[in-house]
Amino acid sequence: MTTLSFEFFPTKTEEGTEKLLNVRDELAAYNPEFFSVTYGAGGSTRDRTYAIVKAIQERGIAAAPHLACIGSSKAEIREILQEYKDLGINRIVTLRGDLPSGAGLSSSELRYANDLVEFIREETGDHFTLEVAAYPEMHPQANSFEADLENFVRKVKAGADSAITQYFFNADSYFYFVDRVRAMGVDIPIIPGIMPITNYSKLARFSDSCGAEIPRWIRKQLEAYGDDSDSIKKFGEEVVTDMCKRLLEGGAPGLHFYTMNQAKPNLDVWKNLI
Repeated sequence: MTTLSFEFFPTKTEEGTEKLLNVRDELAAYNPEFFSVTYGAGGSTRDRTYAIVKAIQERGIAAAPHLACIGSSKAEIREILQEYKDLGINRIVTLRGDLPSGAGLSSSELRYANDLVEFIREETGDHFTLEVAAYPEMHPQANSFEADLENFVRKVKAGADSAITQYFFNADSYFYFVDRVRAMGVDIPIIPGIMPITNYSKLARFSDSCGAEIPRWIRKQLEAYGDDSDSIKKFGEEVVTDMCKRLLEGGAPGLHFYTMNQAKPNLDVWKNLI
């Protein structure tokens, strides 16, 4: 059975939150396994993340808050875990997180995602299903691809149940990553993260910052469309749909859409697959 899940980010305004809840309702009609909600650097969106998670849970859908360990003490994380248990949350996306400006790793009691996974297991046992991040094209701060694979294996051995990848546009990078970590003893589901293509300039900036590769042939075609947003969206839908078909045919257990708080671009792809 193919799993489906979606990611949101907390909004800054009441109007934005209202729009997000409408998107939640539209996507909920497709019975996703869960909605994940991101968490800002150093816990900067903690309250807003909690509010969105609460609104999702109240709609009767499983919510999976992101939880990052950088910038938070064990006591703060323990408090957050209890808040989520009280809310009925049973899934968390565990991350190292981005460093707040001017902060260093040494300022945190838990420095890496595997430390956080281990801590949550010690504190809560098997209450939470723990998702971790995977980087088929290598984390941008990793010293090497081999070191990044070893980091991923550490997170899994610490107690992760499942993984969600950074988005990518080359299915081969996903298959190669999965083959490599399977050979290293990893047997948890690894869900491809999917980013619909709707705006080339924004996608290029975001991809450059997070280390996601846009293949040259896709870049060149998107550049050729210039400001023709309809052509960009049509081409993007075709490219992402074709990749998703290949992923699922090749054994990917599901798809996790990075929605950018929108419904249509994600559903346009999903409807092509069902």
